[in-house]
Amino acid sequence: MENTTEINMEQLQAQINELQAKVEQLQDARKDQLSIAVVSGDLDKILAAFVISIAAAAMDTQVKLFFSFWSLSALRDPKKSPKGKDFISKMFGMMLPNGTKKLKLSNMNMAGMGPKMISYLMKKQNVMSLEKMLQEAGELGIEIVICEMSMGLMGFKKEEFIDYPNLSYAGAATFVADAGESSIQLFI
Repeated sequence: MENTTEINMEQLQAQINELQAKVEQLQDARKDQLSIAVVSGDLDKILAAFVISIAAAAMDTQVKLFFSFWSLSALRDPKKSPKGKDFISKMFGMMLPNGTKKLKLSNMNMAGMGPKMISYLMKKQNVMSLEKMLQEAGELGIEIVICEMSMGLMGFKKEEFIDYPNLSYAGAATFVADAGESSIQLFI
């Protein structure tokens, strides 16, 4: 009887050790990190990405924003005009918004009046402007990664993007790796 009890205790201890190892793996699998793929270039969606990011960063969560395709327009600096673009790249540059103040709303754009109305309401209700949110994001250490493939497809050059303290350029694999480590992933 005593041998059976010892064997059961050994089996139970082995199961406990196995469960503890699995729990440790799970704890190490995800970081307190938020990864957001920002694809839309609509003002309201860019605002949402920054509101969520700033809130998370204020709660000491590491934040990484991966900007690709149409969202790149929000990061273009209207004061910069890089040289050496081919015809198609110049056309994309002319057709797409150039900076935060030129973004449209996803709904109720109303021939450009929608963004002005939202900006007015934000100011009236003491909500930070998108430009102030970008500044705050930089101060909080929020990382922005620009998709190199999207940048190339749209003919954008590094020289035409905003000056931002935590700006880098990478491919989709970098976002996938970051998102895989993150406890929260969003797509906007």
